[in-house]
Amino acid sequence: MATILQFDFPYPGPWGADGTKALKDLADSIAAQPGLIWKAWTENEAEGIAGGIYYFKDEPSALAYKDMHAARLASFGIKDIRAKVFDINEGLSEITRFKSA
Repeated sequence: MATILQFDFPYPGPWGADGTKALKDLADSIAAQPGLIWKAWTENEAEGIAGGIYYFKDEPSALAYKDMHAARLASFGIKDIRAKVFDINEGLSEITRFKSA
């Protein structure tokens, strides 16, 4: 079953276009993750938090990525990492224009 993974954590920046330049290699690495369909990068500069919403083809792929990425973030010195895994109610989601893979 398709699975959503949500990450957020304290982040000092860079933000916006500067973040795109600084994190391109990381984005390329994430794009190559097994089972990943897409990721939306999230940032709230006013609150100093960033993260993402990930759409995986299945829960095992999402859980494997969750463990690996949490360890990677911790290795960058990031603390207070929150990660949550959600099943998708595809019937309701299709009504609200969600496209499953």
